Amino acid sequence: METVDDVYQTDVLIIGGGGAGARAAIEAKKHNVDVLVVVKGLFGRSGCTVMAEGGYNAAFGFIDKEDNEQYHFEDTVIGGRYLNNQKLVEILVSQAKRRIIDLERFGGAFDRIAPDKLSQRYFGGQRFRRTVHKGDRTGHEIMFALREEATRQNVDILEEVAITSLLTSEGRVVGATGLDLIHGRFLLFRAKAFIIATGGAGRIYSITTNPFQKSGDGYAMAFKAGAALVDMEMVQFHPTGMVFPSSSKGLLVTEAVRGEGGKLYNSLGERFMARYDAEKMELSTRDIVTRSIFSEIQEGRASEHGGVHLDISHLPDETIKQKLDTMLKQFLDVGIDIKRQPMEVSPTAHHFMGGIRVNEVCRSSISNLFACGEVSGGVHGANRLGGNSLAETQVFGAIAGEYAAKEAKKLPYGDIDYEVLDEEHDRLYRFEEGEGALPYELKSRLQATMWQNVGIIRTEKSLKEAIAEIKKIKKEICSIKVESGLRYNLELLAAVDLENMLLVAEIITRAALLRKESRGAHFRKDYPGEDRRWLKNIILSKIKDGIEIYTEAPLITKMKP
Repeated sequence: METVDDVYQTDVLIIGGGGAGARAAIEAKKHNVDVLVVVKGLFGRSGCTVMAEGGYNAAFGFIDKEDNEQYHFEDTVIGGRYLNNQKLVEILVSQAKRRIIDLERFGGAFDRIAPDKLSQRYFGGQRFRRTVHKGDRTGHEIMFALREEATRQNVDILEEVAITSLLTSEGRVVGATGLDLIHGRFLLFRAKAFIIATGGAGRIYSITTNPFQKSGDGYAMAFKAGAALVDMEMVQFHPTGMVFPSSSKGLLVTEAVRGEGGKLYNSLGERFMARYDAEKMELSTRDIVTRSIFSEIQEGRASEHGGVHLDISHLPDETIKQKLDTMLKQFLDVGIDIKRQPMEVSPTAHHFMGGIRVNEVCRSSISNLFACGEVSGGVHGANRLGGNSLAETQVFGAIAGEYAAKEAKKLPYGDIDYEVLDEEHDRLYRFEEGEGALPYELKSRLQATMWQNVGIIRTEKSLKEAIAEIKKIKKEICSIKVESGLRYNLELLAAVDLENMLLVAEIITRAALLRKESRGAHFRKDYPGEDRRWLKNIILSKIKDGIEIYTEAPLITKMKP
């Protein structure tokens, strides 16, 4: 216990303060339990939700009256290539409308076509205009509303603390350890129920839309605690990230650009999506648009800086200013006026369809451990439709908060194994004694390996090369060196993150190697077709000697392939 600098005790501990974590906290507070949200960055400002631009899917049918929940369900399952847990999809589509009404009640204000009707736009893979939005700042509006409500509900928040491990006893989670990034303190958290809402792991790739906090912490700590993961090979590469300048490479160019009528052209001036999906064109599903752009680049039809052109100059200036204001300013900052000039774009690592395997109340395979948002798996199957992730944060954030609170009311605090606690302390602070490479050097190697070998196009050879490189980096991490001192030691954080990144990278790669077909976001050049025999989820869990991998049929409730 001497190694612990401070102890926090609460009923429900929520790890992560983005859209899902914030919504979980608001819901849990309704059940008269103590709630503490611990955030690696700043609450509501450091996750992916606040960066989300395009919109939130809810089948109101305000513009296209034919739209309904059944069509939303079908589009989601078809887009996910039938790997979705259909029970979770049913919950998503049935509760999405209620949750966005909650957001307006909390203080959010979304675009309208009439006082009682929200505006909705097209998004890829959807047959109707279903995506509710606030210009191209939808995520920002959602987080504004959630922060306001969390303040009203007196939610306790602890910022700039990285949770590093979950402590278990007798088959349940009893605590968590944390690194105070400001002061370098080692912290212990005790709780009765736990919610992981840490988002994805885009930072394991060299080109990504994700902020630096997204290093896969939630996947890693849940896996090490004994929770099962699912569909981890399914990594979505957003079709359109910025290409130029290099400092902006990978920065998101929202799907709303294509939803409002943006057109893709190669260097020959061809509107090339006609070759890949002549019916849906630019509004095909993200996996198809991504591979189409990648093919154009690989086959020598790239733009000046190695991307393709995305053009909206045919739209009225007022439409661009009103509906795509963030994009207008983002490109004006680098000297491009998108009202007159095309954007240069190329794919960028964006979202993880897989994650912690949960049931319909967001419970993992550990009874008092819940997960919601991008860190959970099962809703999206092999490919996520744009606009479904913001809906997911609110629908399943509320569910996780409710059921974690109910679980906490039934349980006493568990016993902490202080020997394990001391081991975790020593694991974190051992890097100060290293004499090898800097953590950033090893991190860059891992990111390059994942982008080149476990990216948009995969083969058995590339995947095996990635596993070999991951093993090499794992050996080198033992002698990694960081600067001394505890106060905001970003090198120490990078070293701790790297261990999580290596574990998540290996899990993704092993799952991708096992899936000998192409489905959704997972494309194997050596197995380019979809194989009905592989209509099954890949499940991964921890065993004494490493990783156990097995398969199960997806849960089908309404829609067979």
